[in-house]
Amino acid sequence: MEQFLKDVSDYAAQVNLKPSTVIQRVGVSGDKWRRWQSRESSPTLHTVDRIMKFISDNPPPSRSDDQAAVA
Repeated sequence: MEQFLKDVSDYAAQVNLKPSTVIQRVGVSGDKWRRWQSRESSPTLHTVDRIMKFISDNPPPSRSDDQAAVA
């Protein structure tokens, strides 16, 4: 669970979004993020898979992409 929360948080930071926004883009209520962090609940494996697939399918821009956009 810790690694999942860290992975989503890291991804969110890289794409300049809140983790709750990332999970909303997958169709999960953003309020779930707070509950997962506070250990009030846990995501199902199906939900984790959906979120990780979204992250995999939508990688953050690479550094070279950022620099090319500026040039």
